[in-house]
Amino acid sequence: MSTPLLTEDELTAALKDLPEWTHTGNSIARTVEAPTFLGGIELVRRVATAAEEANHHPDIDIRWRRVTFTLSTHSADGLTRLDVQLAHEIDRLAQQS
Repeated sequence: MSTPLLTEDELTAALKDLPEWTHTGNSIARTVEAPTFLGGIELVRRVATAAEEANHHPDIDIRWRRVTFTLSTHSADGLTRLDVQLAHEIDRLAQQS
């Protein structure tokens, strides 16, 4: 069974708790600037571990110290609660950097 898409109202409410995230099309994204290149790589490693545990994986773009995470539930062709949950986890991990 697939995860249902968020309604516009659900997405709007979720993004109020995710102020660093932007919504474009079928995805949400956030860029984190790490203190060092290796700090950014370590953040990616921690996010990758959390993503594996959740069986929900972000697209990740690394540009020196800037790491961009993009979330979308590809099997649902849009945003679901899985994306919101992982966004909160990424925010938590980014605060530890």
